[in-house]
Amino acid sequence: MSPDSISALRLSLQVAVAATALNALVGIPIAYALARRRFWGRSLVDLLVTLPLILPPTVVGYYLIVLLGRRGLLGAPLYNATGWTVAFTWYAAVIAATVMALPLLVRTVRAAIESVDRDLERAAYTLGRSELRTVLEVTLPLARNGILAGVVLAFARALGEFGATLMLAGNIPGRTQTVPLSIYTAVQTGESAEALGLVAVLTALSCLVLIAANRLGARAA
Repeated sequence: MSPDSISALRLSLQVAVAATALNALVGIPIAYALARRRFWGRSLVDLLVTLPLILPPTVVGYYLIVLLGRRGLLGAPLYNATGWTVAFTWYAAVIAATVMALPLLVRTVRAAIESVDRDLERAAYTLGRSELRTVLEVTLPLARNGILAGVVLAFARALGEFGATLMLAGNIPGRTQTVPLSIYTAVQTGESAEALGLVAVLTALSCLVLIAANRLGARAA
């Protein structure tokens, strides 16, 4: 593979790891809240989290531009204050991948938490455990395999993200060009061998990730 392709592969892994970490940090608490709490706006949170799974990635990318672009609702104040914009940076690729992968993690982790016997949690409460300690010592360990499956699926989705990344981060070689974007560019410029090599690498990585997710999911069942 060319140096640009190797750079794209490195960036894709970097983006996928960062997006997966953010998804775990944000998604697991959201999944727990949806699985175990009843609160005002719960249906709205569920809708907003699930929406990127249904909408075309380019639509999600457009919303991200409206929110984070140089003239966006959040992007404009940031640019005016610092002169820096998140758009067309690798951070934008991380944000796009995080948003697109979040529904997979939340739905998988939520199902795993809902499968935990509530009587075990109640037993922990009767022994004087707080809700936080019960979550950390009982709920999450029992849902461990399902949580890991969700994390793995989120990684796979982040690794293959294309549409929202193209909209918010652009397709800049060496800066924001991930493997899917590099494949798109190679096909457009007629570099079939380059595209085939990248497709083979991405397919192999995706297969390994899916095998790991299926095994973890089977253990969680």
